[in-house]
Amino acid sequence: EIAQCLVGSEMCIETVILLKGELTLIEYSPFWNTLKNSTESTYTLITKYHVSSATIDKLRKNKPMNTTTLNDLCRIFDCQIQDICQYTPSNKDQHL
Repeated sequence: EIAQCLVGSEMCIETVILLKGELTLIEYSPFWNTLKNSTESTYTLITKYHVSSATIDKLRKNKPMNTTTLNDLCRIFDCQIQDICQYTPSNKDQHL
């Protein structure tokens, strides 16, 4: 089930974490490929761009992230959203 929450004026989507083989719906593996293929590192993200270590942790653990942060990452890497995260549909999605 996807839980939604309001963070200030931003909407974030709670990701479903891998538990006993369940599918992660939104995950950040593309970010790690983008980072690897860039001249940046987690250190430069934190020191040069002021990305918090908590954000790096969220990326590592596929935790919820607001759209402002995703926008910032796209700007840093001059990339598209699919270079940061990906969505995989599942029959376990909540009914709309």
